[in-house]
Amino acid sequence: MTIFVSGKNVPTPWGIATGMADASIARSLTIDTPLRVASNTKTFVAATVLRLWEQGDLSLDAPIVSLLAPTLERLFTSRGYRTDKITVRHLLSHSAGVYDHADDPRYFKAVLADPTHYWTREEQVALSCHYAGPTNEPGQEYKYSDTGYVLLGDIVERVTQRPLAQSVRHQLRFDERGLASTWWELAEAQPAGTQARARQFLDDAAVADVTDLSATLDLYGGGGLVMSVRDLATFHQDLFENRVFDDPATLAEMLCKGEHEGADDYRLGISVKRVRGRECYSHAGFWGTAVYYSPDAGISIAGFTTHRAGRPALVTLIEEAIGAAR
Repeated sequence: MTIFVSGKNVPTPWGIATGMADASIARSLTIDTPLRVASNTKTFVAATVLRLWEQGDLSLDAPIVSLLAPTLERLFTSRGYRTDKITVRHLLSHSAGVYDHADDPRYFKAVLADPTHYWTREEQVALSCHYAGPTNEPGQEYKYSDTGYVLLGDIVERVTQRPLAQSVRHQLRFDERGLASTWWELAEAQPAGTQARARQFLDDAAVADVTDLSATLDLYGGGGLVMSVRDLATFHQDLFENRVFDDPATLAEMLCKGEHEGADDYRLGISVKRVRGRECYSHAGFWGTAVYYSPDAGISIAGFTTHRAGRPALVTLIEEAIGAAR
């Protein structure tokens, strides 16, 4: 497990790490050891969309019918989705009614059956449409959907005319922020001088080591980033201390509560919850990652565990730290 703490009320950022990044070669975890962060990527994709919005390149309330690649739009239309009613904002807030292919047990079964298969964005969208149609009307209810963020990844590419990885890095100014241990897997080269990824594990001993599963299983916007705990905490400090967007109103838009059912707990790419009486903005990643920012405490805390089963204990530790902060 590794944890990093920074923030405006933390005079000196600090971190701790315990355990092994790779037990087979006795390599220890550090605060700069990168891991696949899975759904923590969604906050970065959402922030990129909001950067495009504040620059006037994209409307959050635009229907996706003319924004999606034609092949994806046809897939959705054929399954009964009203792409003329689903907006970018709906996708960002998980209120578009898009069925989540990644949460369907058939998907992970297929991933494990062929661990090296190169999944495409089109395949994943097609699987969502094959598994089920719309879960509800657009703007009606919060229902988490990796597939919705796969669509957002496509929209970012089409608006910027750049690969998603390049767009996110450019719009969020990774290099200026000193995110030296962060890259988009497969789409970008691992930065020189960074440590190798830590090995990551599931709960089930039968498929315990998932380190070498094809990165394409979660690459197109719902996930895709590899980064260190230091970089994850640092970015969220910058985000919520208003150093990512040009206009403070953009962060306010990101945190604006929608009118749909379930909007209390998730805004545009970020969860909102009260922790020990303090409002916090947070997100977690499937493999065992989490990040929190508390405006009241003025601290950003990111934590990784290499075993997914350890994530609840990690979250408890982070939330206790937030409660204890002065």
